[in-house]
Amino acid sequence: MGLAAIYAQPSFFAQALFRPRDKNARTEHGGGKGNNSRLPSWTVTSHYHTSVLLDETIEYLQPDDGKRIVDGTLGGGGHAFELLEHGAQVIGFDRDPEALEEARAKCWSFDGHFVALRGNFANFGDTLDDVGIKKVDGVLLDLGISSHQIDEPKRGFSFQSDGPLDMRMDPDWPRSAADIVNEESEDELKRIFRDYGEERAAARIARAIVKHRNSSPIVRTSQLAELIEKVRPRSGRQHPATKVFQALRIEVNGELENLQRGLDSATQWLKPGGRLAVITFHSLEDRIVKQYFKRRSQKEIDRPEWPAPKPNPELAYKLVTKKPIVATPKEIERNPRARSAKLRVAERQEVEA
Repeated sequence: MGLAAIYAQPSFFAQALFRPRDKNARTEHGGGKGNNSRLPSWTVTSHYHTSVLLDETIEYLQPDDGKRIVDGTLGGGGHAFELLEHGAQVIGFDRDPEALEEARAKCWSFDGHFVALRGNFANFGDTLDDVGIKKVDGVLLDLGISSHQIDEPKRGFSFQSDGPLDMRMDPDWPRSAADIVNEESEDELKRIFRDYGEERAAARIARAIVKHRNSSPIVRTSQLAELIEKVRPRSGRQHPATKVFQALRIEVNGELENLQRGLDSATQWLKPGGRLAVITFHSLEDRIVKQYFKRRSQKEIDRPEWPAPKPNPELAYKLVTKKPIVATPKEIERNPRARSAKLRVAERQEVEA
């Protein structure tokens, strides 16, 4: 039986997580909680992906023996590895089978404390419910795409190298970026580019795409990037296709809808005192997280027509970070993709009925 089938069994899942851990065990990296020989966290990197804001995430999630943390976006397993090193149990999810393979390879030595499952983080509550887990101590959502996905031309996320116009985080998802570009109406393409890419030239780019596809379909990343550059000539450091590629990726993978559902799932499954940490990489994501945390952390709400403020029926959190945590200059120098990362953290509160 393959790993995916084994991990899918609730009986295996539950037994694996509740197996006692040998506190004297050392990982293949020479670590283990309390072991001074453990490598510093900034070394948790690989050819697959370099985890961003790693030290800050560990500091705010406060992993420890007996704590159970959901990593909703495993990527290459960098954050999960560090959480495990601090003694936590980690239940990891990812839609990308390549990411799961990498994470399992990185975290294999934490047998009994780590499970990696293929799935959308927006639905992680269904899996926890299936195996009888009632609450968790932490949830991490590291949004965006991994370095591997960007750098691998066959995944079609980037215009830096030619590849199929794909952009699916889950390769089995039925709809790719090429499907959207070649099938959606001009108005719908304009909406996608405007709403998800904040692209000022959305209308002109959509019009050019429709005109081009009438004679020849757009199926390669280089085709789309070159077409956009003709409509919107390069000026400044940012490539003209950047915002359109972001918009298509968000649309293909339903990223903003999944984020909202993931936030709601975390609120449902976190125990009082548990923490939700979210790392965003662009303004659309960060705005959703910021507004969600604000709405769910205000003790009272008020409206002009009310004589006095009222208790907030959606109160669920206390803000841990008043402002987003960003990467240090040293981290950005080491990993330029950390430049746009923002970490926000909130703590689940016991709310009286």
